[in-house]
Order: sequence, then structure tokens, then C-alpha cells
Amino acid sequence: MSATTPQRKLRIATCSLAGCFGCHMSFLDVDEALADLIEHIEFDRSPFTDIKHVSEGGVDIGLIEGGLCNKENVEVLREFRARCTTLVAVGACAMYGGVPALRNGIPVSELVAEAYLGDDLHNPQIPSDPELPPLLNKVLPLHEVVPIDVTLAGCPPPAAAFRELI
Repeated sequence: MSATTPQRKLRIATCSLAGCFGCHMSFLDVDEALADLIEHIEFDRSPFTDIKHVSEGGVDIGLIEGGLCNKENVEVLREFRARCTTLVAVGACAMYGGVPALRNGIPVSELVAEAYLGDDLHNPQIPSDPELPPLLNKVLPLHEVVPIDVTLAGCPPPAAAFRELI
């Protein structure tokens, strides 16, 4: 008689930075195939699980969407990278900065003034709450801050690409 050892499930974490959350929604479009995948994967940190940080032991695969528009995004990315064996940059924002990077040709001071001091505002003032993370001078793709192992292109990538990846 031989005992079979159950195969260890892949631990997956997901994270969203500066973007629209469309990549996470596309991942959910895997639909019924997600039920099949559940036999082989388990989720750690993810907006789906409401777990805010990757577990101490880390994860096999980290899926991260969005670019880097503020200092908090950079900190989250570095922490996430440190706990993922394989880091996947998901979507155009993660790979290139995406739509948020359209602001890159405009000085941050002009952007803030336009957003908070515009003519049509009832009470124009620039927020000064210390809880607000400082904006970066430009939106960065993830690979400019940490090494990326795999990229999954698209805006958002199609569900089939997630199925194939996992």
C-alpha cells in the first residue's frame, strides 16, 4: 500500500495600486474555471479575501495591477515583492503606467491646483491631511522600482490569459 501525499496548493496573492481595478474584475471573469482552480490554489492577500498583507511565509504567485502614483504605492509594491516568489505585473498600468500616466507631462503642482482650486469648486482648498500619501512627480510602471518576473498584457488582460497563467 502506498500513501499519496496531497499536492500543496499554490498560494496566490493579489494587489491593486493606481488603476481602475479592471484587472481584478477580469480575473473574476474566469467564472466556472475559478471553481476548478480552487482545487489547486488558495488565496492569501487580496481584495477578494479582505486580507490586507501577505502572510509571513509568503506566496508562490503575486498578481499586481496598477501603476505607482504616490509614495504609499511604492511601499506597498516593495513589501508585496518581498513576499512573492513570482511577481506578475498585470495590465497596462502595471506594465507602462497606463491611463494614470497620462499626467506625466504635467507638473504635479499644476495637477493639484486644477483638481482642488478650480473655478467651479464650492470651497477650493488643497488637502493637507498627513494621512494622504505624497504624489510622485510622475506615474511609474512597476519594473522601475522592483524586478518583475512575468507580465500579463492588456487593459485589462482577458480572463483566458489568467486561466492560462495559473
